[in-house]
Amino acid sequence: MEQNLIRQIRFLLRDGFQMKTPTQPRRIIIVGGVAGGASAAAKARRVDENAEIHVFERGPFISFANCGLPYFIAGEIDDRARLIIMTPEKFWSRSRVHAHVNHEVLSIDRAAKIIRVKGPDGATRDVAYDKLILSQGAKPIVPPIPGVALPHVFTLRDIPDMDRIAKFVDEQKPKHAVIIGGGFIGLEMAEAFRHRGIHVTIVERNPHILPLLDRDMATHLQNQLRQPDFAFKANATATAFTTAGVELADGTTLAADLILLSVGVKAEVELAKSAGLEIGVTGGVKTNGRMQSSDPDIYAVGDAAETMHALTGARARIALAGPANRQGRIAGANAAGATLTYPGALGTSIVRVLNMTVGFTGLNSAQAASAGFSFFTSLTRDFSHAHYYPGATPVMIKLIVEEGTGRLLGAQVLGERGVDKRVDVFATAITGKMTVDDLETLDLAYSPPFGSANDPVNTAAFVAGHIARGDISTVAPETWRPAGEFLLDVRDPDEIAQFGKLKDAVNIPLDELRDRLGELPRDRRIVAYCQKGQRGYLATCLLRGHGFENIANLRGGFLQAKLNDL
Repeated sequence: MEQNLIRQIRFLLRDGFQMKTPTQPRRIIIVGGVAGGASAAAKARRVDENAEIHVFERGPFISFANCGLPYFIAGEIDDRARLIIMTPEKFWSRSRVHAHVNHEVLSIDRAAKIIRVKGPDGATRDVAYDKLILSQGAKPIVPPIPGVALPHVFTLRDIPDMDRIAKFVDEQKPKHAVIIGGGFIGLEMAEAFRHRGIHVTIVERNPHILPLLDRDMATHLQNQLRQPDFAFKANATATAFTTAGVELADGTTLAADLILLSVGVKAEVELAKSAGLEIGVTGGVKTNGRMQSSDPDIYAVGDAAETMHALTGARARIALAGPANRQGRIAGANAAGATLTYPGALGTSIVRVLNMTVGFTGLNSAQAASAGFSFFTSLTRDFSHAHYYPGATPVMIKLIVEEGTGRLLGAQVLGERGVDKRVDVFATAITGKMTVDDLETLDLAYSPPFGSANDPVNTAAFVAGHIARGDISTVAPETWRPAGEFLLDVRDPDEIAQFGKLKDAVNIPLDELRDRLGELPRDRRIVAYCQKGQRGYLATCLLRGHGFENIANLRGGFLQAKLNDL
C-alpha cells in the first residue's frame, strides 16, 4: 500500500495533478473516450461542477464520429476534421475535463482504487479514483484465415483505420473489393467502395445479408440491390486471402485487390477480467440498471457492457452508438452522485445501401420465438407519401405482433424514402407497450409530400389488427404450403402476364368476382391473393358477404409468396 501511495504522489506531481485527500472533490476516471466515455465525462460535469474528471484514451482522438468513417471513405464527407467531435483542449475549456490521449490503462487495483496508466512516453503511473467508468468499446474480429496480414486486407474501427483505407484507395486505385460479412459496417463500406468506382462482392456465411432481418425482408433487399458491379455470395465462407483475391470453401475464387473484414466485433473486457469484474453471458461486463459492474464503484458502458433488452429483459450486448451514448450519460451522472436508471435497448437500427434503406427495431421472428412469445407477422407494401405526388416510392413493412394481446414486438421497414421516421414510430410504440389497435388510430402528420392520410404505419396496423382480432382468416407464406385449397388469383390479366402466378391458381379479377361467384367451390377452402395483399383481403370480405365460410387471404400477396418460394 505504501508503494502504491508513493507511485501515486510521483504521478500527480509529474503530470500536474493535485494530490487527492478524503476531503477533496470526488475523482471520476473514465477509461476510453469516443461515444460512451465522452458522454459520461460531459454528463458527470453537468451533475457535479466540482468533481475532478479524467478521460484516458488509448488512441490519438478523445472523441470522434466512428459512424461517419464509411462516409468519409466514400467521399460524401470531404472534411476529415468534421469527424473530430471533441479535442482535449476543447474538452477542458468547455467542461474542465482532463482528456489524455495516447494513454493506455494497464490494470485496475480495486482494493486500493488505483489504475495504472502507460503514457505516450512509455512510462507507467498510478492514479487513484473514487469512481471508475469503463468505456473501451469493441474491436473487430480478425479470423485466423491464411493471408489475413496481407497489406490489402483491412478492418475498420477508428480514424487511423479509415486513413489507411482511404490512402490505399487513393493511391492503389483498386478495381475489385471483397467484403467479408454483410452486417452494418460491411454494407456501409460496400456502398462506400462503390461510390469510389470499385466493383464490390459481399461474402456472407449466413443465408442472407443483415442476419437480424427476417429472410423474406433480406431477400427482397438483396433483389433490389443486385447490379453488375454489386454482388452477393451467401452461405459462403472465406478460407484464404491471396494477392489475387479470396478463396472460398466451395472452391471458387473471387478477384480482389482490396479486402475488408467485417465479421463482427468482440468486447474489450480484458482489463475488466483481470480486475475480477463479472463478465456476463454475452461476453460484456455485466451491469445493473445504474450501469454499475459487480463492483459498485466501477461502471461499464458501450460495446463492452452487458445490459438488457428493453422488451424481453434478457441479458444483451447491443453494440450501437445510440445506446453507448445514453449508457455513458447515465453512468456519468450516477458516478457524480445522481440516481438514473437505464431501461435497456431495443436495438433500433438503420442502414442505407445504394438506393435502399432498411431499418428495424425490437424482435425479429427468430428472436420472438426464442423468447417464448406466441406471435404472428403481417406484411404491407405502401408508398412513402401520397401516391399521386411526384417521387412516391414503395415502403415495405413487416410487423411481429404478440398473439392474444396485439402488442407490437418488432418491426422491419424497407424502402427508398421515409424508412427512418416509420422505424422511429415503431420503436416508440414498442417502448410504450402499444398494440396494433393503438397504431391504427395513431394521429400522424400528413401532407402529400410527406405521407398519406393513412400513413404506412397506420396501414401496417390495419392489416395486423385484422389478423389480431380474427376479422378474416389469413395464411402466412412463411409457413403455409398449398394442400388441396382452391387458389384464387384476383389480379388483372396483365399482371399475371408480367409476373406469373402460383401453380394451379385460377384467375378471376376482383372487379369481376361478384359476377362469377358460381365458378368458385363451396366445399373447398379458398385462398385468395393479389399482388401485395390488399385486393386479396377485399376478395375475402366479398366472399364472406356472399356466404363463403372457408376462405383465407394470403398475407403479402404474390410478391411475398415468391419471396418464400411458393
